[in-house]
Amino acid sequence: MFTGIITDVGAVRAVVPGGVTRYEIETAYDLASIAIGASIACSGACHTVVEKGAGWFAVESSAETLSKTTLGNWQVGTPVNLERPLKASDELGGHMVSGHVDGVGEVMSIEADGDSKRFSFAAPAGMMRFIAPKGSVAVDGVSLTVNEVEGDRFGVNIIPHTEANTTFGRLQPGDPVNLEIDLVARYVARLLEKDNA
Repeated sequence: MFTGIITDVGAVRAVVPGGVTRYEIETAYDLASIAIGASIACSGACHTVVEKGAGWFAVESSAETLSKTTLGNWQVGTPVNLERPLKASDELGGHMVSGHVDGVGEVMSIEADGDSKRFSFAAPAGMMRFIAPKGSVAVDGVSLTVNEVEGDRFGVNIIPHTEANTTFGRLQPGDPVNLEIDLVARYVARLLEKDNA
């Protein structure tokens, strides 16, 4: 379980295709404190650490993960939002994020709004019923508050701190992003489906 508060921006240092795709990711994390088998959210997708070295760790992605996320587009140098899992004693600064990406969205526009920026994203049609104004959404693993929803698009406001300390400062219109809907919205919708069945 994660909170959507990014604690490092790493970079892909190697991509090894195969039955599973292996990614080696450079990081500033203290690797001595990360065990093999530990979970790390990589731009919103929860992965298991399978190897580590000086300043890097490796994860493996299945075909299912590649089909549901942006990871299939990753190459050497791609920046990656990183978050270690929540501990029971940690402050819950964002919202409850599972690290299970629901789909890939697209950056539609980026506009200045005072010192911050307003990002508009298009989401897959099936996801929009879970996204509500003032609700939460994770975009590339970043916990965000939804400002507005219209059709297949939703907007968020990105403050300078978030832009500087995540991959948001590098995003451009047309870029794909990993989206995870709010866990509470998911379960409420599931309960309503059962009640109407």
